Amino acid sequence: MKLISTTLIVVVLSTMAKAQDFGLSFSYFIPKNGYFSTPISPFSIRGIGFNLNNFIAVETGASLYRMSGLNVKDLPFETKNPLVGPNFTIFIPAELVFELKGNSIQFDIKGGGFFFYGFDQKINYGNMDRAMREFYQLEIVNADLTYKNKPGFGYHVGAELTLYVTPQVGVSLECNYLVGQSSFPLMGSFTGGTGSTIETTAVTYPDAKIDLTGLEFSIGLIFSSGGGSAPKKRRR
Repeated sequence: MKLISTTLIVVVLSTMAKAQDFGLSFSYFIPKNGYFSTPISPFSIRGIGFNLNNFIAVETGASLYRMSGLNVKDLPFETKNPLVGPNFTIFIPAELVFELKGNSIQFDIKGGGFFFYGFDQKINYGNMDRAMREFYQLEIVNADLTYKNKPGFGYHVGAELTLYVTPQVGVSLECNYLVGQSSFPLMGSFTGGTGSTIETTAVTYPDAKIDLTGLEFSIGLIFSSGGGSAPKKRRR
């Protein structure tokens, strides 16, 4: 964790020192069947890249999220409540951006893939026990599970609108839809029963996956040192 934090700080400082445009933004993630999550400031920098021509750019970056709760799919049972979290998740996108530029406005359409990895994973036993209790039709369930944490991948599409209130200052609104997953095999046992009959049962869920699907949106300010009336490629 210390190594990741140090690396992100170095990237932020070097990018701000070299980039023509930079900015500050607030980002949020609303996962499907999960809890509202936010990145850990200042460990989030996005929009690093280069232009292939006047209309197409390649971008990447990194964000360190504090995920409040994510769901787990491909279990024998389903639930709309998160089954893991809170945790720390590093998120690294790679995207192709199509840019439409005007005198005081820029509209970007973007899409690509991403890598993510969750640290300090925790099983939400409150939601897990309830889901298992309903599936196995028992009155009481207390699960005791272990997991194998693995990196995940996915794809995303989105758009960004930047309005320049002055040639040097712009307001940015961005929204991305993420679809990703990581293998999260579970194994262990649960103790449960109905009435006075209590038993311990071994279980294994080898196909379980953390579901990183949802909306990521941000609002920010862009500061340009390039001058002129037409917005240039930004870095933040």
